[in-house]
Amino acid sequence: MVMSSHLHRGSALNKQTTTVDSLASAAVAEIVSGMTVGLGAGLTAARGIHALAQRVIDEGLDINCVAASERAEDLARSLGLKIVDFAMLEEIDVLIDGADEVDRSMVVLKGSRGAMTRERILCWASKHTIFMVHEKKVSETQVGSLCAMPIAVMAYGVASTRKALRHIGINGVIRQDMDGRLFLTDNGNLVLDATIHGNEDLLEMALELNDIPGVIDHGLFIDEADTILIEMSDGTIERLDRPAVED
Repeated sequence: MVMSSHLHRGSALNKQTTTVDSLASAAVAEIVSGMTVGLGAGLTAARGIHALAQRVIDEGLDINCVAASERAEDLARSLGLKIVDFAMLEEIDVLIDGADEVDRSMVVLKGSRGAMTRERILCWASKHTIFMVHEKKVSETQVGSLCAMPIAVMAYGVASTRKALRHIGINGVIRQDMDGRLFLTDNGNLVLDATIHGNEDLLEMALELNDIPGVIDHGLFIDEADTILIEMSDGTIERLDRPAVED
């Protein structure tokens, strides 16, 4: 397999309409001036970016932003949001992001846009994380029952990494775009899309994935979500909050 040609980074974010977006508005409702806000990648996160930019216009919010992907950053800049260098920040106040799938225990599956490594770094740096999903993305069992689990891997030694993944029962297909070009993350990694059955011990799986040297990251966000906002078909928003941990 040739790794050096026909490479494609990321995927386009669609332009959003200017109609009121209840889900995105709820996600950005508690942001106030002085905050630094993390912006996730993908179409749902883009809704949050639009809603946040509208609040800046309407209310004159003075905020800084950091983005999980180059395309999310481009979108934010185009809407007038101030982007700052994340390399110089130790923490951010809140992360607004979407998800590919969630469950009622607040485990989140991410990575359809290939930005899970940067998104996880933002999660760990955030005082509070908010994920937005439509109710169709809520599994009543556990994540993995509705969509594949992305795994970011280095191209270097990818055959060896895939062997290690098979050893723990995970088979993945290297992601390509519609033109058959290899998909690369913004960090230059390949993505394997692995099928899981929805009945695995996800914490154990995440730990096993973390132990494989060629695995850069994966889509299992076990306990990173503080709040999940669910857009119901009738237009209402259901909110899930992780119980506070007592000191």
